[in-house]
Amino acid sequence: SHFGRMCPIESPEGPNIGLIGSLATFGRINPFGFIETPYRKVVNGHVTDEVEYMTADRDAEHVIAQANQELDDNGNFVKKQALARVGEEEAVDVPVSSVDYMDVSPRQMVSVGASLIPFLEHDEGHRALMGTNMQRQAVPLIESERPLVGTGAEWRAAVDSGDVILA
Repeated sequence: SHFGRMCPIESPEGPNIGLIGSLATFGRINPFGFIETPYRKVVNGHVTDEVEYMTADRDAEHVIAQANQELDDNGNFVKKQALARVGEEEAVDVPVSSVDYMDVSPRQMVSVGASLIPFLEHDEGHRALMGTNMQRQAVPLIESERPLVGTGAEWRAAVDSGDVILA
């Protein structure tokens, strides 16, 4: 699975497929060259703050709940069922007692470029692909101004770009 490792939106189609890939927002390369993605550990229906990075082969061994599951103030699941990935299956309702891990963020599956597109989940795939390609070609404004609509990821993208002076 490429979930949380390679961006499904920013990856090219046509003759460049497989030649260029964009790392997902929270993905990282381990010392062996494999891409890992983070998950929060779940113990007896309680989502802990412990974060564990896993490769794709370990994903298939666990039940992983989606990041948008409702939790109470103590980090416990509110509902008795959770939407989760089980092995190769996607989006299956499972009892919370069987959940091993939880995604750290809904943005975990997309690249930084895709996470900057407002209302991405409501865009058709082709439009999202065009949006990420346009962001890659963007040039800065002479006089910067705030965006009219944002996603909340703009600040981190600006800081990590290395083009912003911080005091």
